[in-house]
Amino acid sequence: MGPFDVLVGDERTQLDAFVEEYRRAIEATVGGLTEEQVRIRLVPSATTLLGLLKHVTWMQRVWFEQCVGGTSRRELGLVQSVDESFSLADDDTIATVTAAFRQACATAREAVAGLPLDAVVTGHEAGQRTVRWVYLQVLRELAHHCGHADILREQILAGAHARS
Repeated sequence: MGPFDVLVGDERTQLDAFVEEYRRAIEATVGGLTEEQVRIRLVPSATTLLGLLKHVTWMQRVWFEQCVGGTSRRELGLVQSVDESFSLADDDTIATVTAAFRQACATAREAVAGLPLDAVVTGHEAGQRTVRWVYLQVLRELAHHCGHADILREQILAGAHARS
């Protein structure tokens, strides 16, 4: 079920539907590609398809495990900066990054289960946020990076067709 299938329902149901739709969309951008393709850099930054998936994994962990759950980045074993979150290790693969992404999504769902949208969470160094704010921030980030990933995937596939 996608967000446009949720015509009625409470705000939480609608937020969950949109977040889940973008989670599926960003994961799908690495589907059917090779390990080499997901590491292709087509822009001056270090952004790659696999790097984007790794970043949104980190981002969700920051907002749901740190901000909502109250566990520091250091305790979570997370890199400290946004830029570092895009960096790929030699042993990162589609399978390992996708598994970490799926685990982060599951943990995120658990972190907010039963919390009202107006609940105030205090785990982020920038200060207090409501659960609603966290949802909206994560939705904004996912949508933003899905756009990047769609364009990169299109360029990668166009390059593959040009070479064949």
